[in-house]
Amino acid sequence: MADNDIIKQNKTEITSPHGELFKDACSIIEQARAAAYRSVNDTLIKRNWLLGLRIQHEVLKDQRAEYGEQVIMKLAEKLIDKYGRGFKKSNLYLFVSFYQNHPDFFQLPIGKSLDMADDDIFQSLTGKCPIRLTWTHYSIILQEKTADGRVWYEQEAATEMWDTRTLQRNVSSQYYHRLLKSQDKEAVRNEMKALTAPLQDKLEYLKNPVIAEFLGFKNNTDYSESRLEQSIIDHLIPFLMELGKGFAFVDRQKHIHTEKEDYYIDLVFYNYHLRCFVLIDLKTTKLRYQDVGQMDMYVKMYDELVRPDGHNPTIGILLCADTDEDVAHYSVLNNNDQLFASKYLTYMPTQEELRREIEQQKEFFRLQNKK
Repeated sequence: MADNDIIKQNKTEITSPHGELFKDACSIIEQARAAAYRSVNDTLIKRNWLLGLRIQHEVLKDQRAEYGEQVIMKLAEKLIDKYGRGFKKSNLYLFVSFYQNHPDFFQLPIGKSLDMADDDIFQSLTGKCPIRLTWTHYSIILQEKTADGRVWYEQEAATEMWDTRTLQRNVSSQYYHRLLKSQDKEAVRNEMKALTAPLQDKLEYLKNPVIAEFLGFKNNTDYSESRLEQSIIDHLIPFLMELGKGFAFVDRQKHIHTEKEDYYIDLVFYNYHLRCFVLIDLKTTKLRYQDVGQMDMYVKMYDELVRPDGHNPTIGILLCADTDEDVAHYSVLNNNDQLFASKYLTYMPTQEELRREIEQQKEFFRLQNKK
């Protein structure tokens, strides 16, 4: 066999998706990801349990409710200043609830005092119960008001391997309580499985914002967005920048987290003339009432969580790529529409400008895929 043929054969074996090398490489990568995920998740749960224990220990020093409120509020302010919004007041209360619900999850080293915690108290904390779920699972389960319900959801989530979206839907729809009251439990189970089947996500851990940021992964929008939608969004950025109306690009796939959901806003801009943020979300289907309500929620949350003092209320633009009639919906909350009346018309893109840009990109996309 000629040397060129040998080289060609070896190259084919290495690069072939069915080759042993490729399979082994995939196996190594997947195992490493899984190990990293388990390590991060276990560390996160241990941290939150220990914080909950420490805060609870401090609050119990005084039986007054107002004292506990002041302690947690001041602590949240200091932690946010140093570590970011992951330690806001509601999260600290969640840590306390987690500890109260799982007081025997871990065991403190003998002789350690929480209010004089030394450097190795975290490392020497030992587990008494197996960690079967993610921190997001546990935080969702805490939304259930009854102790029996929380135990049941934890058991079912672990046994049935529910992802967090399935668990959230079941808790929100009171699946446990409906199952208890039903005369036909199998029908209730089958309905749940049918409704949650589309929610199952094998790549959930890669898209978990807490885990992704901790491990340095970037959110891959290809998992959740159509190629058409991404193509339009890609071109909206230079389009708005080139309008010459004061737009500055801020962020893409901006993550907003609530107690029950994670949301991603397609594009965030700042307009220097209007002195406000502008949020843009694109839908490839016809605009629905729910889409408008979600954009209004984005605007309100952005004002509460991000907008600095002294800046004007955030504006939301909800775009539709499905029909010319519903190309744009503009949203400004808090009865501030009149505040922007004159400047708004001057510096914001018109519906006709947005329509032309979207239709142009749809045509480009159609031609590219036709080729």
